[in-house]
Amino acid sequence: MLLFPHENIRPSQQELIDEVKKAVRDGKDLIAHAPTGLGKTAAALAPALTETLGDDKTIFFLTSRHTQHEIALRTLEDIRDRHGKRFQAVDIIGKKWMCSQPGVERLPSGEFAEYCRSLREDGKCDYYTNLKKGEKLTAHGQLALGALRDKSPARNQQVIAAAKEHNICPYYTSMELAKQAKVIIADYFYAFHPKIRGQFFARSGKDLSKAVIIVDEAHNLPARIKDLASARLSTTILKRAVTEAGKRGLEDIEEQLHELQSIMERYADKARATDGKEIHITKEELLRELKTLGDYDVLVEHLISTGDAIREEAQVSYIGAVGSFMESWTGDDKGFTRILSVRKGMREEVVTLSYRCLDPSIAAGPVVKEAHTTILMSGTLTPTSMYKALLGLEDAEEATHPSPFPDKNRLNIIIPQTSTRYASRSEEQYKNIAVVLSKAVSSIPGNVAVYFPSYHLLEEVNQHFRTSTTKTVFTEQQEMNTQEKQEFLDRFRQYKDSGAVLMGVITGNFGEGIDLPGDELRGVVIVGLPLQRPDLESEALIKYYDEKFGKGWDYGYLFPSFNKALQSAGRCIRSETDRGVIIFLDERYAWPNYKRCFPQDWQVTISLLYEKLIREFFSH
Repeated sequence: MLLFPHENIRPSQQELIDEVKKAVRDGKDLIAHAPTGLGKTAAALAPALTETLGDDKTIFFLTSRHTQHEIALRTLEDIRDRHGKRFQAVDIIGKKWMCSQPGVERLPSGEFAEYCRSLREDGKCDYYTNLKKGEKLTAHGQLALGALRDKSPARNQQVIAAAKEHNICPYYTSMELAKQAKVIIADYFYAFHPKIRGQFFARSGKDLSKAVIIVDEAHNLPARIKDLASARLSTTILKRAVTEAGKRGLEDIEEQLHELQSIMERYADKARATDGKEIHITKEELLRELKTLGDYDVLVEHLISTGDAIREEAQVSYIGAVGSFMESWTGDDKGFTRILSVRKGMREEVVTLSYRCLDPSIAAGPVVKEAHTTILMSGTLTPTSMYKALLGLEDAEEATHPSPFPDKNRLNIIIPQTSTRYASRSEEQYKNIAVVLSKAVSSIPGNVAVYFPSYHLLEEVNQHFRTSTTKTVFTEQQEMNTQEKQEFLDRFRQYKDSGAVLMGVITGNFGEGIDLPGDELRGVVIVGLPLQRPDLESEALIKYYDEKFGKGWDYGYLFPSFNKALQSAGRCIRSETDRGVIIFLDERYAWPNYKRCFPQDWQVTISLLYEKLIREFFSH
């Protein structure tokens, strides 16, 4: 019997359930485009749990958003309560965000990992030693684990609270819970970062060959994997490392870091002479420049070991961070690019040396190959063939599901009247965009969200728009913490009857991962295409994908950018009773090369009579 959490299964849900069930049963992989409202979480977890409850496989539900953790946890609780099944499940977030040591939230992730390791290995973390003595749990550890297992599924907040009560380490308490867990809810990096995966599976006693990996919001996975596999060194970090060496009297290291600064500055002069203020730099070029400092491997080891010693007393070491980057620099060339760029910083120019991953299959391929089953699902996972190629899921089944919501509830309009192309940008164009926006927004009763490709474009249009609209305007700020974002949304919701406009950025705080159901949002306008200005990395990506797949422009540039626009557009219709208008404001959306990127089941109207269409839609 299917362990489904609800009384009824929707027809579209049943198809996904059958696909997941078959994939888990046969040990195959699945890529499923499943639009919002289908109920992906239940449709994936229910058959996966049904198929594995009686064996030694473990389900890993991976997502990049903490809100999605909660949906998965509630789904598991509903399954438990409805069917009376007992199983262990644990919710794990990043180690740094679970740590009880004061001040660690300010540390960069890499620095925190090294700081945590040095404390544990030197027996200086009381929270860890209070949990375990050697390989055995202490009495405090046993009490905390017993209480948490009774509450299963255990939320990360519950684990942190229990650990605080018993003065033990929350993260390693989670690892103990994971040893007996049938379901582990976690971030992508626990499976797709090679080093973290190795440690995580070893500590939790799990076997990758017996893992059923469900990746939620999988459209984010290629970019996340590329970031995880990349490394950067900025002059900001380098200057701090020089200061650190000077304060500690490490004259030899200080001299070596000064030389590295000089080398980066020489390359920066070359970069400043280019239009994009960036240049490619080969692995051999930097190694050749650094020959004056002696053996490269010895230098790297010296910087890393010095960093380890500093972290024992100071949490962070910039010298160690430089050493870690230099260690990464000698990595593979295939599937990577090396770039030096000069960018404007808060107070001064910042020069950054990057070792950038271009090919996510380098990290994803081995995971997919060894895992029992990998399931990718998202509401914007089109074309599925692209994700199959990019992530190395060679034998995966592909499934594309239509939206479960009635077509009549959504009006999709392309207004081919303006453009945000770089060549077209001008004060006059910004005014024209503001005029069209004002007319469209006034035709939509209630709240509207308007999304731009960048903060710069938002500001340029907004200075004209806010004086022409009669609705209250809420403008997203680039730096907003969690509380500020929540308060911003709560205030916006209060205008659902009179109507307000949320001005945001597609890749910003509100372009993805927010829910404004029912009459809280009646329309979304996407201004322009979120195509980034081609830089050396995107050019390298296009070239690499052309050589590997023959689809460099599509896979390396167009489809990922278009899907960002579709993600923001998806904020409008969140349930089968929602009604709303989605507007794409840029002439390029009507061009065949771009229009083909819309999901096949979307009915899109191209029209300049948008006011009439909108009013007719809402009058019905």
